[in-house]
Amino acid sequence: MKKLLTLTALGTVLLAANANAAGFHLREQSAAAQGNAFAGATAGAENNSYAYFNVAGLTRQKGTQFNIGGTYIAPKARAENVRDLNTGERGSDINNIVHAAVAPNMSYSHQVDDKTFLGVSVNVPYGMVTKYDRDWLGSDHGITSKVTSVTVTPMAAYKATDKLSIGAGVQLQYIKAKLTNSASTYGVEQTRLEGDTFDIGYQLGALYEFNENTRIGLGYRSEVKHKLKGEIEATPTAFPTNMGGGVINALLNQDISARLTTPAMASIGIFHQVNEKWAVMAEYQRVFWSSFDYLTIMGEDTKSQVFQVKEKWRDTNFFAVGASYQIDNQWKWRLGLAYDQAAARLKHRTPRIPDSDRLWYSTGLNYQYNDKLSFDLAYTYIYAHKAHMNTHNIAGKASDNVSVDFANSVQLFGFSLNYKF
Repeated sequence: MKKLLTLTALGTVLLAANANAAGFHLREQSAAAQGNAFAGATAGAENNSYAYFNVAGLTRQKGTQFNIGGTYIAPKARAENVRDLNTGERGSDINNIVHAAVAPNMSYSHQVDDKTFLGVSVNVPYGMVTKYDRDWLGSDHGITSKVTSVTVTPMAAYKATDKLSIGAGVQLQYIKAKLTNSASTYGVEQTRLEGDTFDIGYQLGALYEFNENTRIGLGYRSEVKHKLKGEIEATPTAFPTNMGGGVINALLNQDISARLTTPAMASIGIFHQVNEKWAVMAEYQRVFWSSFDYLTIMGEDTKSQVFQVKEKWRDTNFFAVGASYQIDNQWKWRLGLAYDQAAARLKHRTPRIPDSDRLWYSTGLNYQYNDKLSFDLAYTYIYAHKAHMNTHNIAGKASDNVSVDFANSVQLFGFSLNYKF
């Protein structure tokens, strides 16, 4: 039973394999910023989609503006060298364990007066779909993971001085997940877990403009403390009595709750316009994944702790540099390079998150159709370092241990439209 509960707990936390950002974070919230690999995203403020990274940048968005866009995420994740560590049995390689998805985003801003600016954004900060073959050797550790999230952020920015702007927002965050895995030891063909939650966090930002060409930005998004509520259901629902069937049935078919804290994020960015043609930018972000330390599953029906698992993720660093070139009055070319550190180390890596360090290579175009309407296109190729996983580190048992190597990469295709009223 310990094995099954451990695996279910790991699934409960919404962990889906995600090749495009550390942990289960989706960084793709602005096609314009993506073109620079998000270098200078905290200082750029080129349109109001940048407010996701720094709400204070709204003071650079004059009048009323609307931005809508999305990113098509096309990952490739392959499980190779699958091996049962107890029997030595070799399993088949598995292609396409991470499925393609679209991450939409939208933002609206309005200038109230010379100093006050209001806005609202809608983003998908977490989410992905992973699916293994039902009969793969590691099916007890995860088959399907589907995660959906939406964050709505009302926000306001104020121009305190000619050089300094400050801002704040409220994160209204919803997350839903569906996870499945098997548990062959107990004759369980599949366990299914579904849960969702809605909770609140906040966002802070500051932007300092040294002059018309150089600015620096600070951004902070708070952690959001979630309490997932849902249900766990096992097939079959009638377990052999010689395995303690009544106890297993009660534990694995009931309402549950689990606490999950999405991480706080702090970033600093700089933007410098070198001349009429060239601009350069850089970004550093710290993501506080160490808040994801323990996961505790509580049975709502049995009023008892079902299981507690130690996760021990680490805080991660994101570094990016970029440049933009103004080709003519209508076209701007962007490029960027970034390094993104993995949150899960070897000891805590799971099939649901074959997390590893990754390199971003980005480019993009901005097209200014007229004074009111502009478009942004972006393309990113992300190379993820190969990741090794040994499930003995997860379950801590001599049985059902599987060793897997993961080869991951992802392509991102971003698009947005910006309109000034």
